[in-house]
Amino acid sequence: MTMNERSEFYLGEEKIGVLMRKYSVPCIISLLVGALYNIVDQIFIANADYLGSNGNAANTVVFPMTVIALAIAVMIGDGCCAFVSLSRGRQETDNARTSIGNSISAVILSSLLLAAAYMVFSTHIITMFGGTVSEQTFRQSSEYFFWITVGIPVYMFGQAMNPVIRADGNPHFAMISVLSGAVTNIILDPVFIFVCRWGMAGAAAATVIGQTVTALTALWYLIFRQNVKPAWSDFRPHWHILGRTLLLGLTSFLSQISLVAAMAAINNMIRKYGALDPIFGQSEYAQIPMAVVGIVMKIFQIVISIVVGMAAGCIPIVGFNIGAGHNHRVKQLWTILLIAEGLVGLAALIPIELCPKLLIGIFGAANESAYYTDFAVRSFRIYLCMMVFACINKACFIFLQAMGKAVESTVLSMVREIVFGVGFAVVLPVFFGLDGVLYSMPVSDILTFGIAAVLICRTYKQLAGNNTQCKIYNS
Repeated sequence: MTMNERSEFYLGEEKIGVLMRKYSVPCIISLLVGALYNIVDQIFIANADYLGSNGNAANTVVFPMTVIALAIAVMIGDGCCAFVSLSRGRQETDNARTSIGNSISAVILSSLLLAAAYMVFSTHIITMFGGTVSEQTFRQSSEYFFWITVGIPVYMFGQAMNPVIRADGNPHFAMISVLSGAVTNIILDPVFIFVCRWGMAGAAAATVIGQTVTALTALWYLIFRQNVKPAWSDFRPHWHILGRTLLLGLTSFLSQISLVAAMAAINNMIRKYGALDPIFGQSEYAQIPMAVVGIVMKIFQIVISIVVGMAAGCIPIVGFNIGAGHNHRVKQLWTILLIAEGLVGLAALIPIELCPKLLIGIFGAANESAYYTDFAVRSFRIYLCMMVFACINKACFIFLQAMGKAVESTVLSMVREIVFGVGFAVVLPVFFGLDGVLYSMPVSDILTFGIAAVLICRTYKQLAGNNTQCKIYNS
């Protein structure tokens, strides 16, 4: 039995719990490691006496630009992963090969175009995301942004190929690919920041070198280890297949890109209402709210990496079994996933609510004023208080996407991030000042969960029906 046949045997017949461990655990580790790229930079920056909260604020300003790159990469990669899994379940290997080839071409072209746009419009972009909160923050943001932009092509290639490798039946190698880059970054960060004292440029250089290691590892796999190998003709645009691939990845794209819109709104509301605050309106403390909220969002990103990893790891399993008509297995997986995601949210909520000072202490609180710690404690407890709902909502987005329900998944994601996420971030500060920015997160998650609960119940009914036909993008 070939590796490809063994993979399909597992997806269609192995126990659901075994499959979840096989596919989700490596995916969780991969995403956690990916999230650590930025957060490790921020930890070392925060503890460098010559960077501190200004450097942290600069990191927060630049972070949305890496999310934009990630959004495009995961749209291509997750869409390819879902399409390949559905195609393999229906024994359409030719379509799977074409999707992989087109996805590789698409990520290379889009990454080069995005890097060029970043270089040309860097000043405008930094200003748009609140980089003018102070002169020092703007200078450090510009420095960090330049070097991060240099690494955009390798970053996007590595991130897009990770789910493609998972869909090929090798989630462990996908994990190793990301892990190798992250370890490189962790080793180089303290060397460049503390020993060489290269500041923001050093933090960015360590990140880019790590991303390059990940990209090269993924490239090696595609050349020497891949089971579903595209031919040269598969790299030319096949618009029908590429369109369906991108449509299946649209939810991943919108989930990330809408987060950028929310972050832009939050950063600008922080800058606006922070200037009106009696404490943070003073120049020496102006950067604190942006630095703190950036840290809180990074902690949230770690939790969400676990949540998304659990759900995204299930994409090949869901896609194959939907394609093969095994709805009962999909229903069983759906139940286990929802329970697990809720437990992850609860496990994260307890230390966040009880020990916020320990968390903020990791990010150089000892070197900052008491205002820094006080605002951080308030931010953690308010901003993340609906963590359980946030985790279930994210799982719902991805699982619906894996089933081929692109419309439901996309609409739910857009409502959460744009309608609620941006809307409340703009409106609530009018009534509650800086605290209004913090309230926007839990209010958005509560309302989104109400909609998600309806979709969850509807999906259960569809999977339970004898003649269920989930929406799949057929050839």
